[in-house]
Amino acid sequence: MEIKLDKQKVPFSLDHTLDCGQLFRWQKIGDWWYGVAADNVIKLTQNEEGLIFEAFPDTPNRRFIEGYLRLDDDLPSIFSKIGKDEHIQEAIRRFCGLRLIRQEPWECLISYICATYKSIPAIKKMVNTISRCYGKRLTFNCIDFYTFPEPATLAQLTCKDLEGCGLGFRAERIVETSKRVDSGNLSLEALKRMDYVEAKRELLDLPGVGHKVADCVLLFSLEKLEAFPIDVWIKRAATNLYASHFDSSFIKRVSGKGSITPKEYTTIAQFGREYFGNYAGYAQEYLFHYLRTKQH
Repeated sequence: MEIKLDKQKVPFSLDHTLDCGQLFRWQKIGDWWYGVAADNVIKLTQNEEGLIFEAFPDTPNRRFIEGYLRLDDDLPSIFSKIGKDEHIQEAIRRFCGLRLIRQEPWECLISYICATYKSIPAIKKMVNTISRCYGKRLTFNCIDFYTFPEPATLAQLTCKDLEGCGLGFRAERIVETSKRVDSGNLSLEALKRMDYVEAKRELLDLPGVGHKVADCVLLFSLEKLEAFPIDVWIKRAATNLYASHFDSSFIKRVSGKGSITPKEYTTIAQFGREYFGNYAGYAQEYLFHYLRTKQH
């Protein structure tokens, strides 16, 4: 099926969107991107007219694809709101069309618990191994893909069961979080109806969820586009590109160390939300992708 796109009204780059580090289970084979979403294998490519896609095993659903890729976001309007300075403007020029993905909250939560102190390739390996071991196999175009296991499946496991997935200390956190979600103690869908502060407070109560994990889950799967996750790249952006917005003593303190305290995290994240506004999460993703690719 096809989705026609007006480049002026709906700027979109499939490559930038799926390769910017927000997702861990998409891969490009030839001219096509393959991933698993909503228990279907999705196959996508982009041409001059727009998008071409297939899905398996269910019939392709155009509305789902449009929502998943956030084609409903008014990107030109968002750019006008977040384009506050030359740094973010350069990131927008270079990666125009990058969109946040509307991820499934459960997989997003577990993926970012796995992400603690790990590189993107290592995260991809862990999340794909969990899926291969405990998800359902879907064979499409002679390639095996796997759905992400439900909370009930992971809640029944032990830390020993997960040893083969290379999770390390994250195994216990994932099992305990799975039990909380499976029992109904926490409803991820309900978090969408809460404001940013309340939803983040609920997430921080889960094992293995700190400020960064909570902000990533809020931004990528719970419609909190003001969330501004802080990792090493965004800390560098704050201390180098936006240092004038902070006290010099703060910049000196956080610049000289690898990890930051929760209080320091909050200071930088609050700056991001206040400076960039309601779409701070888009600014964060553009800066993140711009800075990390600039190093290569």
